[in-house]
Amino acid sequence: MDLVDTRSDETMQWAAITGVIATVSVFAIAQGLSYPLLSFILQRQGVSPAMIGLSAAMTPVGFILSSPLIPGLARRFGAGRTALTCAALSAVVLALIGWTQNVYLWFPLRFLIGVVTNPLYVLSEIWVIALAPPARRGRIMGLYSTIISAGFATGPLCLLAVGTEGWPPFLVGIGAFVLCGFCLASVLPRLPRVDEAGHQVSVMGFMPLAWLLLSAVVVAAGFEQAVLALLPVYGTYHGIAEARMSALLSVMIAGNIAMQVPLGLLAERLTARLVRFICVSLTLLGCALLPVLIDTPLIWPSVFVWGAVSYGIYTMSIIELGERFTGSALVAGNAAFSLMWGVGGILVPPLTGGVMDVFGAVGLPVTLGAICATLALATIIRRRVL
Repeated sequence: MDLVDTRSDETMQWAAITGVIATVSVFAIAQGLSYPLLSFILQRQGVSPAMIGLSAAMTPVGFILSSPLIPGLARRFGAGRTALTCAALSAVVLALIGWTQNVYLWFPLRFLIGVVTNPLYVLSEIWVIALAPPARRGRIMGLYSTIISAGFATGPLCLLAVGTEGWPPFLVGIGAFVLCGFCLASVLPRLPRVDEAGHQVSVMGFMPLAWLLLSAVVVAAGFEQAVLALLPVYGTYHGIAEARMSALLSVMIAGNIAMQVPLGLLAERLTARLVRFICVSLTLLGCALLPVLIDTPLIWPSVFVWGAVSYGIYTMSIIELGERFTGSALVAGNAAFSLMWGVGGILVPPLTGGVMDVFGAVGLPVTLGAICATLALATIIRRRVL
């Protein structure tokens, strides 16, 4: 009887994991669709690139400012109710964006969509971490990262099917958020309570507990956003065609998607901390090799690995977070991760672009290599101190 109960519990646990990952994958599709859709619309309206960039920045600003509120919301209203409410509000805000079609009104609305989608993302990630059996946490979080990345990549592909004009693309996004809510509601009774911890930890209170993990998130986010925005610019310095640079970015994203599960399995055999250090070191090596390989055929496998290990920094950080923290500390930690992701995405690309303005193409690998080297050095120093 005990064996039957154990198997039943395991089945319910895997069903809950599957449901939460399905929830986040649908959410990722909606988010991946909205970014290019709104940029295309603003471009057709004749809005300047600078204004389009400022408009897009409102969503990560919403992430940053809402992150400290998530632990309190989860305690006050319950994590499940908070996440379901945010799924519904995300659909409403996206509908308002489609209805207004005004660049100035989109500033507060895009800020709001960052505010209301962030708790949904953070709480879903916490549930996956909490549900994952410790012995299999590496592969599950690797699969989670893979599906998130694939979802974001699928979003723009939806625009090929429905176009970027009128209500159809907005209806796809709205429908995705509604489906996200239904997926979550279907598994909600099976999800662990992550909002009932004895000692309450705030986002700011969490930061001294895991400053190195949070630094790794800043590096991973800043690296990804800087490369996506500035690698095409780097290519123009070398006289490389836009089509080739777009293909290189696609290969890099493919490496990200394909290799998170293998990295997660490696973390189970070694440790997440050690694999994260390996990922940081290989990302740094990729920065050093970029100027040498950019005009050679070896650039293709190089950027594939570069994409895998650069995002692997974040995947390993999430795995270590789940290994080290539970309860309110886990909720606060994941919210802090979201905050730091926004900080990295906002700070590193402008910094890298500014260095490129001064020093030319070399500014990209030098700046990104410098932040990776700093993180690697901090990891070594912390290890020696402990």
